[in-house]
Amino acid sequence: MRLLVPLYVHPAVDPAAWQALVACAPLLYGVVLNADDGPGRTPDPHFTGAAAALRAAGAPVLGYVDTDYGRRSAREVARDFARHRDWYAADGFFLDQVAADRGGVRHYRRLARTARTYGARTVVLNPGVHPASGYAAFADLLVTFEGGWDAYRTAPAPPPWTGGHPPETFCHLVHGVPSGLCGLAARTAELRGAAVHCAVTGHGPNPWSALPPALRKAS
Repeated sequence: MRLLVPLYVHPAVDPAAWQALVACAPLLYGVVLNADDGPGRTPDPHFTGAAAALRAAGAPVLGYVDTDYGRRSAREVARDFARHRDWYAADGFFLDQVAADRGGVRHYRRLARTARTYGARTVVLNPGVHPASGYAAFADLLVTFEGGWDAYRTAPAPPPWTGGHPPETFCHLVHGVPSGLCGLAARTAELRGAAVHCAVTGHGPNPWSALPPALRKAS
C-alpha cells in the first residue's frame, strides 16, 4: 500500500506537515499540490519550496487541476498544466471532479494526452466513484472512491471490469475516519483491490488540511 496525499494547507500555515511528507517520501505515491484550487494566478514561493523539497526526497508532486466534470475547456485545463509545470516543476497532474460516464471518455483521453505533452509522468483522474471502464485505458491512477467513512464502510463491491487491472490502478480517498481506524481503512482499500489510498480523520469543507495519521506516526 502506498499513499496519495492531498495536503490542502498552505506550507506557511503548517510547515511541519510538509516537512513530515519529505521525511516519509518512500511511503508516498505522490503529493497533490493545490495552491488555490489549482496553481493559482501567480507563483507562490512557499509552494515552490515545498515542491522542490519533496522532489529532492523522491516524492512525486502532482499539480491539482479542477476539470469541473468536463465543463472546463481543454484550453483552461492546459493553462493549469503549464503553470504547474513552469512554477512548481510538477511531475504529473491530479485531475479532480472528473466525469464518470462513458460520454466523457473522449474528452478526458484528450486531456490526458495534453498532460503528457506538458511533461506529466503521472496522470491521476478523480471521479470519486468507479467510472466507465474506458477511463482506465489512459489514466495511471483512478480514484474510485472519495468520501466519508460511513459511505466507505457500506460502499458496493467494485464492478467486474476492475479485475482486469492491477491494484496499482486504483486509489481510495477516505475522510472522517474515526481516530484509530485509519489502519482499518487502509486494509479495506487493499481488500477492495486498491493499492493506493489515503485515510484522514478530518471533516468539513476541507478534510484534507492535515496529514493522515499513518504519516504522523511514521515521521
